[in-house]
Amino acid sequence: MRIGVPKEIKNHEYRVGLVPSSVAELVHHGHEVMIEHGAGWGAGLVDSEYETAGATIVDGPAEIFERAEMIVKVKEPLAEERRRLKAGQVLFTYLHLAPDLAQTRDLMASGATCIAYETVTSSAGALPLLMPMSEVAGRLAPQVGAHCLEKAQGGRGILLGGVPGVPAAEVVILGGGVSGSHAATIALGMGANVTVVDRSPEVLRRLAAQFGPSVRTIFSTRDAIAQLVRRADLLIGAVLVPGAAAPKLITSGMVQTMKPGSVMVDIAIDQGGCSETSRPTTHSDPTYTINNVVHYCVTNMPGAVARTSTFALNNVTLPFTLALADKGWRQAMKDDRHLRDGLNVHAGNITCRPVADAHQLPHISIDDVLT
Repeated sequence: MRIGVPKEIKNHEYRVGLVPSSVAELVHHGHEVMIEHGAGWGAGLVDSEYETAGATIVDGPAEIFERAEMIVKVKEPLAEERRRLKAGQVLFTYLHLAPDLAQTRDLMASGATCIAYETVTSSAGALPLLMPMSEVAGRLAPQVGAHCLEKAQGGRGILLGGVPGVPAAEVVILGGGVSGSHAATIALGMGANVTVVDRSPEVLRRLAAQFGPSVRTIFSTRDAIAQLVRRADLLIGAVLVPGAAAPKLITSGMVQTMKPGSVMVDIAIDQGGCSETSRPTTHSDPTYTINNVVHYCVTNMPGAVARTSTFALNNVTLPFTLALADKGWRQAMKDDRHLRDGLNVHAGNITCRPVADAHQLPHISIDDVLT
């Protein structure tokens, strides 16, 4: 198979779809890999490393999209990339379609087969290709939140861990999954007072066993969230419904009750955000203020630590990339029901029910596609 890796063009997105060691594996399996010139520079990976691994370096994205049978990316294709997609091509990347009708329609119109990292599942019911980026985003959230709490950034002027004689900041985390538990780890390590809210008793028990009395765990109800939001100096939204738009757990009315200069970091913004006041931002312009609350809603948080994120992502995507290249997408999905869950759009049809439901569009089953 001929595989193409274009340079990411989303604002301050420095990750890259394949690292040289992944290229070497694909070449060893008999595949041809094309890398756009400079695609790996942001992650500290130069063209010569890719050439040594067996890749061909091409000057721009046009040849990648024209010749590649499968395109491997990191972030969702932007409009100019979507216009280059063709019927019969395979696109393997993060898509996050539920909050993005324009992208959904463009991918349907392209006729391409679009497989989303974030809906590939595992036998344990987890999302293995989303997990490493959730870990990164969770660990980044207290870090960027602490920065936003500085007075010069519009925050309350609070040090997350406080100092002797001065209390630490109150950090409230909505969601105790991968992102939430990693956010709790870092916030706790920075000396903050940490509370995690979740609706799953099993998750709350796991967090209690992991952190002991250092982290407060609260069962999620609307009233509990409203009370905790008022107390929070740093509020981290880390909720996830696989493939679907994030639930709006924080109302605009709740935001009005928050302390002036408090900070909200919405990790769920990729899926539309968990607050009614959340809207996507970029690394170039990461924050905005509503009701004196600083909102950090960057849609590609892990891109800030591109090298760590790129290698962590390749560690989990490579087996699936190899399967798609070795067998073709149809046979690979017949052989692996978990990879099959990653199919979101094929030949103009939506195959992921949460995406179809989010946009009130028709849906066909993946089984129908495969047969």
